[in-house]
Amino acid sequence: MEEKKVTWLELFYDLLFVAAVAKATHAILHVEEGYIHTEYLVKFVLMFVPIWWAWTGQTMFINRFGEDSSYQRLFMILQMVFVLTMISSLSVDFNHYYLSFLIGYLGLRGLTAIQYLVVQDVEKGDVKRVAWYLGRTFWIGIAVSSLSLFFDSWFRYAVLYAGIVIDMLMPIVGRRYLVKGPPHTAHLLERFALLTLILFGETVVSTLAVMQPQKGDWNSISFSILSFILIIAMWWQYFDNVEKKVNKEIQTAGQTIIYGHLLILMSLSMIAASIQLLFLHEVDYSFIVYFVFGSVFVYFVATTLVFHQYRYEKDRLGYHHLGLFLGVLVAFLIINLIVLTPNILIIGELALFFILYAVLTTR
Repeated sequence: MEEKKVTWLELFYDLLFVAAVAKATHAILHVEEGYIHTEYLVKFVLMFVPIWWAWTGQTMFINRFGEDSSYQRLFMILQMVFVLTMISSLSVDFNHYYLSFLIGYLGLRGLTAIQYLVVQDVEKGDVKRVAWYLGRTFWIGIAVSSLSLFFDSWFRYAVLYAGIVIDMLMPIVGRRYLVKGPPHTAHLLERFALLTLILFGETVVSTLAVMQPQKGDWNSISFSILSFILIIAMWWQYFDNVEKKVNKEIQTAGQTIIYGHLLILMSLSMIAASIQLLFLHEVDYSFIVYFVFGSVFVYFVATTLVFHQYRYEKDRLGYHHLGLFLGVLVAFLIINLIVLTPNILIIGELALFFILYAVLTTR
């Protein structure tokens, strides 16, 4: 399969979506009486999933059919207008901005579906059937989500997400078509890795933004250093696996990469928020311990699943590795629940876990 390169416009497109993710993450930084209330966790998910799916939809189109042509550039530039509409609508007061958010989301998904219908007229064979299938079935989810305009209160969110779930299920239901016209695995991994890299950068920036140590404040300085070591260890583990340990010649429907990265990106945002909350000491101790380790657990499971299928057979991890990683994570969790542990030591534990995770999965 011909090698596919990431274009500069794709990278610019990514920056807008990372800005959207950053705004969505602010929902879980709202602490009331020592807790992140369920309302804000739900709003975080409500905002995050449509952002991720809109980005994924366009990325998968470019992966299979993208050309750096004028008309496809115009499609992406027009999509950026809808991305900006979504970004301006992201708020914990989500109800007041629902209409503009919905317009942004439906505009993005509609333009992607139109692009599939356009290319299916010029493609042939299996890839034509892929474009035909996706170009038609995506309109089902779009139509269902559009019906949320006619409802109010919680029910409109149920209708919106019914449409998004249908949209997300269409590639899985039509997998028999997609495997015959598989995506470019190397390009797909690169696209998700680049988005993840930018999100790592946003994590560093947002974390350091709340850590402004005064002269001689070694606790803040030490917390900053340990947080950076934690993020670097996560970066090391993720990108060394992408670069050295996965077989980019494997051709599948790519659905493990696609859906697995929803959990990777979401948990990365939650870990970034956890670091800030640990530093600010604003959250109830037991709650933040469960929240931090829950976020790390989701990230660990998601990265393990995504990379396992694509790792070279000689580099695949065994059950003893899985037992070791989970054992270390559970041991730290239990110790922290039994013994009141300073937040800076919790960050140190997480840094140690990710160093171990990086060393054993990249050597």
